[in-house]
Amino acid sequence: MTEEERRAWAYLSRVAEPPNPRVTALATTLGPVEAAERIRRRALTDAPLLNATEARHEMDCAGEDLEILDRMGGRLIVEGDEDWPYTAFRSFAGVEKFSRPQAYAPLALWVVGPSSLSEVSERAAAIVGTRAATEYGEFATADLVAGLAERDVAIVSGGAYGIDGSAHRAALGCDGITVAVLACGLDVPYPSGHSALLHRVSRHGLLVSEYPPGMRPTRRQFLARNRLVAAVTGATVVVEAGVRSGAANTAAWARALGRNVCAVPGPITSASSVGCHALIRNEAQLVTRAEEILELVGRAGELATDPPRPRSDLDDLTADELAVYEALPGRGSRSVDEIAVVAGIPVADVVGPLTMLDIKGLVTQDNGEWKLLRCKASTRR
Repeated sequence: MTEEERRAWAYLSRVAEPPNPRVTALATTLGPVEAAERIRRRALTDAPLLNATEARHEMDCAGEDLEILDRMGGRLIVEGDEDWPYTAFRSFAGVEKFSRPQAYAPLALWVVGPSSLSEVSERAAAIVGTRAATEYGEFATADLVAGLAERDVAIVSGGAYGIDGSAHRAALGCDGITVAVLACGLDVPYPSGHSALLHRVSRHGLLVSEYPPGMRPTRRQFLARNRLVAAVTGATVVVEAGVRSGAANTAAWARALGRNVCAVPGPITSASSVGCHALIRNEAQLVTRAEEILELVGRAGELATDPPRPRSDLDDLTADELAVYEALPGRGSRSVDEIAVVAGIPVADVVGPLTMLDIKGLVTQDNGEWKLLRCKASTRR
């Protein structure tokens, strides 16, 4: 990309509220330099594009924007660049645009950090949730993130308070890769209380925005940002959320883009988990372990192991051995004939199982009768 093209892309990034498919189409058809010049001169026949760029066409601060980006050590990436997540953004083409008018890939992205967004998108999970996170939600987030980071899964979130911040901090604490997708310019510390956290993300992961420097966040920009969080990940995991929330909106984008949607269950009395339970009712996948998420974002064959289950001394018994064992009382003893009656097994078939149970240390013979050697309450299923 030449410097002239870079300045043109920077201008086009600001001239209309993103995403604007008409600006993208013009830049694709004419190239960024010619597209920027025509918008400046109002030499356009496309009335909707003229209208969309009317308020900002004279606002050419591309030089200043790029100077800020350079001071931050960042870069401006567009389709065709090595860092561009082409496969991830291609999914926007399949989204119905009438109900989702923002369902377009970004024109350009302003990024800071050592990671490659293209590489990150190949193995990433979005961890999102409420700003009013509970202690339970923060614990669940840290546990899931630690397990995913161990397996080289990048953690993507929105940099907000609550679950987002917990996800970024947990990833950084595990030396994992984390990406914060912002709804404002990269130089705008929002929320201000996360200024230091976002700085750490930019040094060890990636800050991403489709908004040029200086842009303050708005509700519309938060909703547009959510589509990018969903698009660059293989699964969106909602840890805690209200019924109407940004996290639920991100999950809706993930579903529309054909991505996996997961939710972590919480206490039925917790208002912070109502949104998660609604998602699970509506076919989101319930997850409680990092391995379950890895199945959705990892490579083929990376399957979750079965959760550990407590074993009993009775697990390996045959059907006859178990029947004989269950025929013995919790206290006291029984004769072979009595055991046969209770177990419903012929007397001749009781001796063999009793002998095996004796060898396994589960029963013992006392004065010609048999009794349990261990407390039945602790081993009986």
